[in-house]
Amino acid sequence: MIRTAVIGCGGMGNIHADRYMSMPEAELVAVCDVKEESAEALGRLAGVNYYLSARELLEREKPEVVSIAVPTFLHVPLVCLAADYGAHVICEKPLALTSREAEEAVRYCAGRGVRLFVGHVVRFFPSYRQLAEGVQLGGTQGGIYHAKRAGSHPGRVQEWFRDPALSGGVIIDLMIHDIDYIRGAFGDAAEVYAFQHQSDTMDYASATFRFENGTLAQLEAFWGYPGSFHTSFEYADAEVIISGGTPDGESLLIRRAVSSGSGSGFVETPSSVLLQDPYYEELEHFLGCLASGAEPMVTAEDAVEAVRWAEAAGKSGATGLPVKLKAAGGGL
Repeated sequence: MIRTAVIGCGGMGNIHADRYMSMPEAELVAVCDVKEESAEALGRLAGVNYYLSARELLEREKPEVVSIAVPTFLHVPLVCLAADYGAHVICEKPLALTSREAEEAVRYCAGRGVRLFVGHVVRFFPSYRQLAEGVQLGGTQGGIYHAKRAGSHPGRVQEWFRDPALSGGVIIDLMIHDIDYIRGAFGDAAEVYAFQHQSDTMDYASATFRFENGTLAQLEAFWGYPGSFHTSFEYADAEVIISGGTPDGESLLIRRAVSSGSGSGFVETPSSVLLQDPYYEELEHFLGCLASGAEPMVTAEDAVEAVRWAEAAGKSGATGLPVKLKAAGGGL
């Protein structure tokens, strides 16, 4: 069994701990948080030791894999600390606040001989995964993709989210889910044009990415939405419309064009997939890649590029001008 530990006992840390406890190939050995009440609560729930110091956890428990589920501005220091102790790392997204820091984390882990995985979980949601598999078979004409995710401002619960220097704002923290997804689904983008509105109570961004295969992808992210958290996506080309999102996050609605003279011109096909827990699937996949040496669905380099694309969207939003996207590793 793989000895695992979780650093950060908030919402995502609880998810990681819960999934490790249910995996036959994993053993959760310890949890850690600087807030004693959070660490103690999860430690008691999981029946494992809890720590207030990540270094002490690593020294005493010697986990093989560490999940990092702390505020974004703490990701890189803790990723590097875990690597110093020879632990492989599963870090929640985004990997870092800047692509430079993300690159440093990747290099640091490689230099210590440990693997680094980043939790861009949207690729593991069944409906998104099914769409990406279909799009990859769709030729070179491209299509139009629109995605949105919106919810209340997380700064109402944790104040650090309100400071872009700590959270990166809605593009780095929330839109990056969809940025990583479209990278995996559509390939290389040529440029991005974005708009952003920020206030004490609201952070909204819209970004349009133009891809080399002709696809246009418009992404919206909204903190401060006065309603429940929700997501939606739709892909359309000359032959098909595919849509999905919450609350029915496991089914795609597919409308295919049919021959002329057939009434509406579309035939609708609900396409359901089996209920799967994307967080379990993600962590199980990463542990499997660790055991086999295989490349993960989302690589550490993918995580770096997601941050780079988010930086480009932020730059466009700040200047009001489109920003060119260079090849992977090429900067802005």
